[in-house]
Amino acid sequence: MSAGPVDRHQRPLRDLRISVTDRCNFRCPYCMPKEVFGPGYAFLRDPQLMSFDEVAEIARAFVALGVEKVRLTGGEPLLRADLPELVRVLKTELRVRDVALTTNGWLLAQRAAALREAGLDRVSVSLDSLDPVTAGRMNGLGFSVDRVLAGIAAAEQAGLAIKINTVMQRGVNDHEILALAEYFRERGHPLRFIEFMDVGNTNHWDRAQVLPAREIVERIHARWPLEPIGPAYRGEVAARYRYADGRGEIGLISSVTEPFCRDCHRARLSADGRFFTCLFAALGWDVLGAVRAGVRGPALEAFLSRIWSGRMDRYSDERAELISRGEVRPKAEMSYLGG
Repeated sequence: MSAGPVDRHQRPLRDLRISVTDRCNFRCPYCMPKEVFGPGYAFLRDPQLMSFDEVAEIARAFVALGVEKVRLTGGEPLLRADLPELVRVLKTELRVRDVALTTNGWLLAQRAAALREAGLDRVSVSLDSLDPVTAGRMNGLGFSVDRVLAGIAAAEQAGLAIKINTVMQRGVNDHEILALAEYFRERGHPLRFIEFMDVGNTNHWDRAQVLPAREIVERIHARWPLEPIGPAYRGEVAARYRYADGRGEIGLISSVTEPFCRDCHRARLSADGRFFTCLFAALGWDVLGAVRAGVRGPALEAFLSRIWSGRMDRYSDERAELISRGEVRPKAEMSYLGG
C-alpha cells in the first residue's frame, strides 16, 4: 500500500466515508428536519447518484492512496437494496481491511445477515433514546425504538461488531444518560455519546443545547466509575473510557467542546460523487464527473492526491473564534454528505 499523500497539517489519508444515498426514512431534527426535508424536497435521482461500479472505481483509487477503512453512510444506506454487493466488492476485490456501516437501524433486522455474509465487519447504529416518546420526537416521525433494538439484536446474532451512537442534547434526552449507559453496558455494546454539532444549515443548532462530553463522563462516573483508555487507532475521534468493573466502555465525540481536528484523516464522498475534505465543508470536488469523463487509475489517484495535499480544514478548532466574530459559514447538509 502506498504511503499516500499528507495534507497541509501533515495528516495522512486513511479513512473514507461513502454516502450511498441522500435519502432517509427518518427526519431527525438535528440532521434532517421534516420542515425542510418534506414531501417536495428534491432528492438526488439515479443519473446523479454514483452507481456501485463507480463507487468501486473511486474507492479503488482511495485505497491506492492509503485508505484502510471504509464506512458506508447516507442518508440511510440500507435504503439501497444492493448494498451487500458493494460490501462484497470492497472486501473481496479491493481488500479493504475494515468495512463498516452507519445506520438508523430501522431496516437492519432483515439486512444484517446478508451484510455480514458479504463481509461487513462492523455496524454503528444511531439510537438517541430508549423512551418511546422521546425516541419518536428525535427521529422526527414518531417511530418506535423497539424496531431499532430488534435490528441491533439481529446484527449481534449475525456476528457483526456493534457500536451505538447517541446524539446528546441538553433538555431533550440528557435525562437518559444513565439509562442508556446501563442498557448497553449490560449487553456489551460500546456506547458513543456525540455532542450536538452545527452540521449543515438547517438543524437549528444552539450551543445552549450542547451537553459537554466532560459532563457526560462525570454523570456516568458517579454511578459506575470510569477509567480513560487510549485510542484504538491513530485518528480515532472518540475519547474512550472503560468501566472500572470491566463491563465494557463508552466513547465521547466532542467536536464542540474538545475538538480533534489535529489528527483527522477522514475523506468523505457524497452520494453524487463529490469529494469533501471535512464534515463542515461547503463544497466538494466533482470526482464522479471526472470518472465519467474517463479519468481512471493513476490519473484518478493523482487527482485525489492533489486535493488531499491541499487540505487545510480544521473547522472545529476554529468554531469558537468564528462564533465570537458572528461569522457563519455555509456547510453541506449531513444527510447529503454522510456523518
